[in-house]
Amino acid sequence: MTGQPAPASPTANTDSRGKPILVADKVGRHFDTAEGSVIAVDDISFSVNENEFVSVIGPSGCGKSTLFNLIGGLLPMGEGSIRIEGEPINGPHPAIGMVFQEDATFPWRTVLENVAFPLELQGVPKDERLEKAQQFVRLVGLAGFERRYPTELSGGMRQRVSIARTLAHEPKLLLMDEPFAALDEQTRLLLGDKVLQIQQELRQTVLLITHNITEAVQLSDRVLIMTYRPGRIKRIVPIDLPRPRTSEMLSSDVFGRYVAEIWADLREEASRGMLETESHSRQGA
Repeated sequence: MTGQPAPASPTANTDSRGKPILVADKVGRHFDTAEGSVIAVDDISFSVNENEFVSVIGPSGCGKSTLFNLIGGLLPMGEGSIRIEGEPINGPHPAIGMVFQEDATFPWRTVLENVAFPLELQGVPKDERLEKAQQFVRLVGLAGFERRYPTELSGGMRQRVSIARTLAHEPKLLLMDEPFAALDEQTRLLLGDKVLQIQQELRQTVLLITHNITEAVQLSDRVLIMTYRPGRIKRIVPIDLPRPRTSEMLSSDVFGRYVAEIWADLREEASRGMLETESHSRQGA
């Protein structure tokens, strides 16, 4: 571990390590509203490489959710392009597994049946899909809960079921939209440890959308900081902390310096957003 945080990269939006899985090139998206056209994201370019964990962080209103929906194929593309393994994204792509803010478990299915669901859609024979689902249930630490229903689980456990179900069809990229936002801080940190363990074991490529600085530093190889609207990549911060990581390193000096460094950028953007919102409110009064 180094004594100081690695210097943040300039606005160059690529990383030379490994093979790119996801490439966003000059992505932009605007929405027409009653007040006129609103540019949500503008001229965003970056890549996510094989086995890499990248987080995107920014103030409220910076377009993080728009970016998530564009990558996931849930919104039609505006300007630019997004490619997964060289293929343009024009809708939901089988190489991308998505985990949302709220768990998306089926309350009428047991844990094992929930995790097996994508394999059922693929036509995998029952015995084979249940065996494979069992492996992912164990991977997320829910062995012994296979026959429980989501209503019998805590919020953190239900989110683990969602993650296991997404991983069961072996996506090339795991795309996560603030998956721990509804959880208490202790559960969030412990679940972060579990996600790190899973990512290392599967060598899974992950792109995380988050507003939590600690989470971004704990999990990531790189953190992409977005500006307030229109959302652009302000800076990319490489996180030079050793792996395997756990939440125990949150108390280290170097971890604290990364958090402070990213907060300085976020505070500037969040303050700009707050001033802009107050100005609009006064004009509308």
